[in-house]
Amino acid sequence: MGKKIATLITDMFEDSEYTDPADAFKEAGHTVITIEKEAGKTVKGKQGEANVNIDNGIDEVKPDEFDALFLPGGFSPDQLRADDRFVTFTKAFMDAKKPVFAICHGPQLLITAKALEGRKATGYKSIKVDMEYAGADYKDEEVVVCCNQLVTSRTPDDLPAFIKESLKLL
Repeated sequence: MGKKIATLITDMFEDSEYTDPADAFKEAGHTVITIEKEAGKTVKGKQGEANVNIDNGIDEVKPDEFDALFLPGGFSPDQLRADDRFVTFTKAFMDAKKPVFAICHGPQLLITAKALEGRKATGYKSIKVDMEYAGADYKDEEVVVCCNQLVTSRTPDDLPAFIKESLKLL
């Protein structure tokens, strides 16, 4: 049976880091639910290739309604982590040991949620030091899977490995 995947996303996300995994998750029979500040709006990717319709506002959903969390990169995670509602939502998945998939700048939400301590993880090179300060054991690898829960990758080039490991956890 397919899993329900919460996706935290807003404007200026990295287009392929949302579209490629979301398409793969859907093809595998899973449901991808997009969450932003308000439902019904459309957010735009920073490459201008992808537009995403938002399914739910953050106040309309609870972490326990979902099986996994997906955090695409780009400027989206940095914007979302300024809002405590998204940080609390992210932390709930890590605390409940549910699968979390974060690519590129996606781990910024995990940093702000203080959820990386003692975890092996990777992310875009510009947030390496931030991740280390947050207690992560940073690995410069295309995909890092930690604790049978957390899947992280660095850039769009890593998408095939990221998608493969994410689907394995689902």
